[in-house]
Amino acid sequence: MSHYQKPPELYEGLRLHQNENTGGCSPRVLEALAKLRPDQIGFYPPYAAATDAVAKYLGVAPDRVTLTNGLDEGLMALAVAYLRPSVGGPVFESIVPEPAFEIFRFDTAVAGGRLVQVMPKPDFSFPLNDVLAAITANTRVVFLTNPNNPTGLSMPLDAIRTIAQRVPPGAIVFVDEAYAEFARESFIPELAHFPNVIVGRTFSKAFGLAGLRMGCLVGAPDRMDPIRQAIPVYSVSIAAVTAVQAALTDLDHLNDYLRQVDASKALLYAACDRLGLKYWKSRSNFVLVSAGDRLDALVKGAFARGIYIRDRSTEPGCAGCARVGTGLVSHTRQFIAVMEEVLCAAR
Repeated sequence: MSHYQKPPELYEGLRLHQNENTGGCSPRVLEALAKLRPDQIGFYPPYAAATDAVAKYLGVAPDRVTLTNGLDEGLMALAVAYLRPSVGGPVFESIVPEPAFEIFRFDTAVAGGRLVQVMPKPDFSFPLNDVLAAITANTRVVFLTNPNNPTGLSMPLDAIRTIAQRVPPGAIVFVDEAYAEFARESFIPELAHFPNVIVGRTFSKAFGLAGLRMGCLVGAPDRMDPIRQAIPVYSVSIAAVTAVQAALTDLDHLNDYLRQVDASKALLYAACDRLGLKYWKSRSNFVLVSAGDRLDALVKGAFARGIYIRDRSTEPGCAGCARVGTGLVSHTRQFIAVMEEVLCAAR
């Protein structure tokens, strides 16, 4: 089994390689953290108020929300709950339409499941028929991402409905909505009609809380119970609990960032057009750019100038591609200037 390799700890330059909010969190988060008392830090954290706040933001009842230490913890717990084989029983399968968040593959292996990959179409349109054809009696999880990472493309909500209707009893469809704020779209309003669908959300990206690790799973309580049993007790810190409540009181800060992301993507598209680079119009806070045989020059040239972007060329269907974070406009302009300098010199 291969191991997930975290990106190098690059903090001295401009981090456009991990889809973070490089502008950071709301000032209200800092104010709330500064007010934490010694006893609050000394005691195990309460979760009811934060769960209520997250549930209100997402428009669901609190019993449908499970807080997690980043969405990554929720993914691992979900894999353990649904893919861990019983003694003498069958090996359960997860289906992953590629390209996808690589953690789906690693968590499947750690839980003892069998990975079934569905390869992408040339245009990255969602391969619904191939996913349906991959479903077997041993399918227990279908990992979907909306919008996709690393392409930034959305999948049709109707495809989620169709897959949920076709998986065997006992299986779940997991929809990773880490970038839902940017797409302004979510499957959460439909969960009441699809009890075998679980949605994952994070406050790392749009809300700028990546360093505090706060995510959640949303779904029917009976489907969430096995996952909750796999989550360590008190895994979400008092800092994360405090931060998410403060962040949700400042949606103006969120909306300003969303506007900047939209403007940044438009700037990057125009720059790619000028340079003759292919790209995919993204509904996330990043853009997948195809630099072809100029990829190495772009990644290394940007790195030498203190700007980090993510080489995604080894992902299925992504040969020659890099993923570029598009957040604050000032940062995007900085990257575009470097990209133009590097690629013009590489010609």
